[in-house]
Formats: sequence, structure tokens, C-alpha cells
Amino acid sequence: MSVQAIIVLIALIGMLLTLIADKMRPGLTLLSVVIIFMVTGILTPKEMLEGFSNKGMVTVGLLFLISEGIRRSGALSIIVRKVLPTKKVSIRRAQMRLFPLIYSISLFINNTPLVVIFSPIIKRWAKIIQHPATKFLIPLSYVTILGGMCTLIGSSTNLVVHGMMLESGFEGFTMFELGKVGVFVAIVGMIYLVIFSKKLLPDTREEKIDGVQLPITDLHEVEAVLGPRFPGINKTLNEFDFVRHYGARVKELRRSGYRFGIEMSDVPLKEGDTLLLLVDDSFIPTWGESSVFMVLSNGKDNASFYPEHRKRWLALILLFFMVAGATVGELPVIKDKLPTGMQLDMFFFASITVVIMTWVKLFPLRHYTKYISWDILITIACALGIS
Repeated sequence: MSVQAIIVLIALIGMLLTLIADKMRPGLTLLSVVIIFMVTGILTPKEMLEGFSNKGMVTVGLLFLISEGIRRSGALSIIVRKVLPTKKVSIRRAQMRLFPLIYSISLFINNTPLVVIFSPIIKRWAKIIQHPATKFLIPLSYVTILGGMCTLIGSSTNLVVHGMMLESGFEGFTMFELGKVGVFVAIVGMIYLVIFSKKLLPDTREEKIDGVQLPITDLHEVEAVLGPRFPGINKTLNEFDFVRHYGARVKELRRSGYRFGIEMSDVPLKEGDTLLLLVDDSFIPTWGESSVFMVLSNGKDNASFYPEHRKRWLALILLFFMVAGATVGELPVIKDKLPTGMQLDMFFFASITVVIMTWVKLFPLRHYTKYISWDILITIACALGIS
């Protein structure tokens, strides 16, 4: 075995162990590996950077911005509230109403932001129909994955593989080609979730958490996701003083659909964790548009949290424009008439959609970069270099 092969083997084993131990963000872990490969001459600098110029990877970044524009428009929230039942029904019947809706939306919106969008909505809806949110939040993640398997833009992986196929001279995927297999897998998966989730998932209901004082008259609830610049990453709530830093009290901590109980004070905080905070009126103006938090809902004034009615429709029209344009652009009758080198693909229409969303201010113009998951993009780019 050559020296380079030994280096690759050791680096890959170290990478896997680091990912399993969860001691470092995946992007930094994979970036460390490709830099080791470059320093040892296994990769040239050009080969190391090829992943960062992959069209699929760039398209994923654009879709993060599009998803944020749709989220901030409030359009999906309105749709969900109108479709889901408001009277108490059985858990299975509620899931049968929820899963097809989430599946349909996840065909066209990336998995990660979709879970962020719907988690607070589903949690409030579960209270209305008097069922534990755990019966819906954990399946939410799996249903978005099932939906993401069925279209080109459903998940980051599909777009990256599509980009690699194009670079290698192949045709690549059409918008709905993956659905030939994905739809059947999704149907079986949702049937399994409906049948077995009631028994397998925990029955965790709301309870008062010791040590947390509930709102006084000048405090209200805000649901927020920890951003990349939150200074308390890897610290516990006992170690990080929320009151001193932000004038906020932590009422609840959730991660990947799991709600921590009284043990939450000893759980190290991570980027992407969802917190239910008790805050005063100064919190939203100060931190609402920062890279420290991504505010999902403002309990004091939900109506002002979203733009006006016309922007909700505009967001949905832009989403339809992007999907329809990329689908039509793949038709042979259209591709044959295009100038040499021009492609009416997902990257083309996603770029246009982002620019229009910027012009109409569907997301903040000054802090738009905080809505892009850079760790995911770095992970994808470095994974291509490692491969």
C-alpha cells in the first residue's frame, strides 16, 4: 500500500470518528480532510476547490434564500392553517391530513428550511387538537425526506448529483424523474409512519419546567433558532446567562423534533436548536434580524411578523415560476432551440427568483447571508473534493 493510500485511509477513519463524536461541525471536519489531502499532494489546489464551483452546490445555496423568502411571506403558514383540522381528531387521522400536505410541499422546498418553517406551526396545531407534538414533529422530518426523494430540487443531494452528471457529459435528471421510484417509496414510508408512529413515538405532553418562571405582564413568548454567531454554542443553559446577555428566559429547548424536559439546563447548546424564549419588547428590534437568532414566531404580534397579503401570493407565484420554468426548460423541443451553452435549468431559474425576491424585499437585504446554511454548503463542496 502506498504512502498516499495510507494517508487517505487514516484521514477517512479520523473523519468518520469525528463526525460520530460530534465534536466539530461537519463542514470544518471535511474541510480539514481536504486540506490534509492538498498539503500531502493527494489533491491539487484546483481539485480541492472544484467542489465549490459545482453548479448543484451553488443552486442549493440559492434555494436556502428562496425558502427563507417563502417562509417570511407567511404563505405556507396560511395554507397549513386552512388545510389542517382545528377540531380534536385521532392521532392517525390527524397524521393522514398532515403527511400528504408536508409531502407535497417538500417536493419543491429543501428539507432543512422546511422543517424549520413547520415545527412551530405543528407544535401550536398539536395543542389545538389536544395531542402531544412528538407524534407529529419527528415524522415531519421523515416525511420531508420522503418528499425530497421525488424531485430534482427536493434535497441537496439530488442537485449535487445532477450537477456532477452534467459535468461528466450526461443528461442529468429532469424535474420529476426521481419520482418514478420516489413516489412509491414515499407512499410506503407514510403508511408505515401512520401505522407505527403512535406506538413507537414518545407521548410527551406540555409540562411546567422547574426553575423557569412563566411570563409576567411585560414578557411574551418568542420562538427562535440559534444561529451560527450565537456565543453560547457548546455551553449549557447553566453556563450561559440568557438574562444577562439578551434579557430573555428560556422556557423550552427542542432539537430535531425532541423536546428536552427539566434536564435541558445541562444540555450543551448547538447551532440549529429551537428555543422558546420569554422576552420583552426590545428583543425583536435588537436581535430579530441578527445572525445570532432566526426568529420563527413572535407571540405578541403574529400579524406583523409577516409581510402584507400581496407578498404571500407573490412568493407562491415565484416558486411556481421557478419549478415550471426548470421543468419546461428540460424539454427537448426547448433545449434544441437554445443558443450554444445556454441552459434553462434549475440554477438559471433559481438565480432569477432570488433576484426578484431581493427586489421586492421578501427577505432582509442587509442580513440575507445568515439564512444560508454555510456548513451544509462547505460539507457538500469538501465531500466532492474528498470523493
